[in-house]
Amino acid sequence: MKQDNQFQFYKSQHLDQVTVLQAEMNDFSYGKHAHDEYSFGVTLAGRQDFFASREFHRSHPGNIIIFNPGEVHDGQSGADDKLQYRMLYVHPDQLEPMLHSAGIAQSHDFQITDTMLDDPLLRQHILNITRLIESQNDNKLHQECELYQIALRISQRYGECPTSNKGRKADPLLLRARDFIHDNILMDMSLDELSQHANLSKYHFLRMFRQQFGITPHQYILNCRINRAREDLESGTPLDDVVFEYGFSDLSHFNRRFKPIYGMTPRQYQQHCLKS
Repeated sequence: MKQDNQFQFYKSQHLDQVTVLQAEMNDFSYGKHAHDEYSFGVTLAGRQDFFASREFHRSHPGNIIIFNPGEVHDGQSGADDKLQYRMLYVHPDQLEPMLHSAGIAQSHDFQITDTMLDDPLLRQHILNITRLIESQNDNKLHQECELYQIALRISQRYGECPTSNKGRKADPLLLRARDFIHDNILMDMSLDELSQHANLSKYHFLRMFRQQFGITPHQYILNCRINRAREDLESGTPLDDVVFEYGFSDLSHFNRRFKPIYGMTPRQYQQHCLKS
């Protein structure tokens, strides 16, 4: 049987940093990675198996999958039938003001506690906005209203828990190291330097970082560079410049890191984004 995996990305023409992924797959497995955005997925057909929040999950048709910014996860088809799903990526700069307006007082770095849930109303709004973006609908107000409805439903479900967090609260020392990584993503960083910013011995830092974020500091830095590189690809930056800017040894190296996260090569991703 011929295996056929299809990944289509659509950027909203009206909402900054809002993207939709339309995916069909049966023999593709995502490597461990994280996104800068909030990610809202709906499984449409097949079964989606993935590991996130220190647990293994199985998502069946109708289930909603939610990843907070920076949350490490993987994913693959868990059945013989082709997996079909939609994923909506919304940058915190776009969603958090809406969350605040919808009633969540502490919306900055807000964490949604559920990784998977069955909520027909939330599911409908996620699918509504993904269809609008996929069809390149020119009604900005419609897209804004659907995204606000998502924020409102999140507030209704989680607004009563102002300290809502998944698992243990992140250690402030680790957050200092994380912020240093984000602010110096192009710099060649050592374990000694990162641990010093966290005021921890380097091996204690390494152990705590992996426990908190689910990957090593090296994997985290690489993931951040790929996310930044993706943004440059979307803006039309020449591929060779992106490879050089983010420290990949060559295009082949970049391909090997990029494809397990986005299902296509950087060149294919850029061509798709620029024509959509």
